[in-house]
Amino acid sequence: MSEMDAYRALYIAESRENHETIVKNLLVLENGPDEAAIAEIFRSAHSLKGMSATMGFKHMERVCHAMEDVFQLIRSGQLEVHQDLVDLLLAASDDIELMLDDIESEGPGTIDHLEERVQSLLDWKADRHTPGGMDAGSMQSENGATVPAQIADEALLEEKEGQFQMLIRLRDDCDSRNLRGMLLLQNLDQFGTIIQCIPDREIVEDGVFDGTIRLVIRSDAGIDALKTAASVSDVKEVLFGPDIEMAAGKTAPGREGVGKPLTGSDIVAAGTDHAPGLAKQVKEERVDKSREVKNIRVDITRLDQMMNLIEDLVINRGRLAQIARKFQIKELDETLNMVGRSVSDLQNLMMNIRMIPLSHIFNRFPRTVRDLAHKEEKEVEFTIEGGDTELDRSIMDGLNDPLLHLIRNGVDHGIEKPEIRMRSGKPGKGKLNLIASRDRDNVVIVIEDDGTGINREKVARKAVERGLITELQAAEMTNEAVYDLLFLPGFSTAEKVTDVSGRGVGLDVVRTAIDNLKGTIKVESSPGKGSRFELVLPPTMAIVNVIMVRINGRRCAIPVNNVVEVAGLSVSKIHHIGTQEAIMMRDEVLPLDRLDDMFGKSDKTEILVVLQHQNKKRTIAVDMIEGQQEVVIKPLSSMIGGCRGISGITIPGDGEVVPVLDVNAIVREN
Repeated sequence: MSEMDAYRALYIAESRENHETIVKNLLVLENGPDEAAIAEIFRSAHSLKGMSATMGFKHMERVCHAMEDVFQLIRSGQLEVHQDLVDLLLAASDDIELMLDDIESEGPGTIDHLEERVQSLLDWKADRHTPGGMDAGSMQSENGATVPAQIADEALLEEKEGQFQMLIRLRDDCDSRNLRGMLLLQNLDQFGTIIQCIPDREIVEDGVFDGTIRLVIRSDAGIDALKTAASVSDVKEVLFGPDIEMAAGKTAPGREGVGKPLTGSDIVAAGTDHAPGLAKQVKEERVDKSREVKNIRVDITRLDQMMNLIEDLVINRGRLAQIARKFQIKELDETLNMVGRSVSDLQNLMMNIRMIPLSHIFNRFPRTVRDLAHKEEKEVEFTIEGGDTELDRSIMDGLNDPLLHLIRNGVDHGIEKPEIRMRSGKPGKGKLNLIASRDRDNVVIVIEDDGTGINREKVARKAVERGLITELQAAEMTNEAVYDLLFLPGFSTAEKVTDVSGRGVGLDVVRTAIDNLKGTIKVESSPGKGSRFELVLPPTMAIVNVIMVRINGRRCAIPVNNVVEVAGLSVSKIHHIGTQEAIMMRDEVLPLDRLDDMFGKSDKTEILVVLQHQNKKRTIAVDMIEGQQEVVIKPLSSMIGGCRGISGITIPGDGEVVPVLDVNAIVREN
């Protein structure tokens, strides 16, 4: 990878984080004024603009600059947030995502409608100013810049909810005004929220100003901290409140001696006794802290390579342990105990490094719910819990689409329109919850709504019409069995085809994806009260616990999480239902499979292994149980191709290649 490619990758990663922050806080802002959300949006948009300018992506810089202008008007109270404005800003955010995709593909980072989007943002900026081109609360400064009226007021703003007026002058001989201005504004951002900056922030960072910056900042840090933050190199003076008037040659009555200019080497504490060297000390501490790197970005392919190497260590650890037992080499056995602990610790550490909070995909869904609810003319309160629950990135990669489908399903099929809900005695706004939690070794994700629920009769009728079941079967089926019909390929209860429903791409896609992740999905519903989808997923798929068994003398591995119990097999208890063997266990009739087509016929089957997938159970007959162990599952080679009933292979300590049963496929297919 070239140096430019490395910079591009870093730019993409940071830009996507900033983009996600903008979208998330726009949705917060749509629900009402929120200063924290505005500050987050402004910081992210400003950072994205600055990084784009540095990397030379001018198209991205233009869009971000136009958005930043609109955010500045919102932050200063000159522009009220409406749904149509949020729609425009979200559309611009979508454009940013498209441009990032293009940049990631080594393109220039542009879109076809760039000019139209920028102009639509500029129109908001132009049309939402107070008539006459100047806000009623502003005045002209001596250098022609528009200055907030508060800055010319003699009253100290720090007495008003922690707001401060500041005037900062750079030295006349400063030849890097843009860098100094950017640095001091970034420093101040760490201590509060800059409400207004004259001249505009982008002008300061471009360096095309006379070296004087006036601003209003809201902060709880106090004057001393703000003075220190603003006292970067080449700063001539920093003034507060009435001192601003005195710096312009106007001495405020009764304030003699207070207007002494503040310089970088001589900090005058207002009303406090601080040492003159405080600024230097604080700045040195800040520099020291900035040198401490606590987080680094690592390409995910490197983590995959490391994981493969650790998996090889796990395999060979078992092999060496078996050799040590075979030849009874005491010294080797002792060393292997130490190596084994190190490999286990390394394995656990690597697994933790690969774990990613579910918030990485959860944070995308509020926008989806918002847009779909508006389109469907519904009101939806979307709640997310447990976003800090972690999953292995290999599972995370395959989880986005099924969750997206279930969430869209909840808004489209589940939650009713406000007028229908209110006629049923419900609040007009529906609730949709996305909840993640840990249950022992598994991760549980629940998507639930308080909508209309699943109509059992409607589902059964559709299944009968399609010839999937008979009317007699429909009448005798449990609710659980009826809900299971929803997962059949192409099954849909939608009356008409839209871009969301009725296209034949139903919940079978969800089940297939969850099966591929070695998870399960369960549906519960209460008519008129809502539905609940529960996904249970393993935290990782790479290293799992299995039971080693032998069938017809051949070994195979069965994942422990699919095994319900192990019992003795008595020929007298085997029954025949048609051509299928079955066995009665605890008042439950379970099909019995011998897997002759996979391993050959065996006459020594004495043990019964009960398997479960979703809500279905089956049993298989095996010759013997060798025990339980932790193994690495490797996928089948592309040269071999897929093999029905086999999910992969593993290599235990003796070096034999052992197939791993795909219990999900076996139970589902049979």
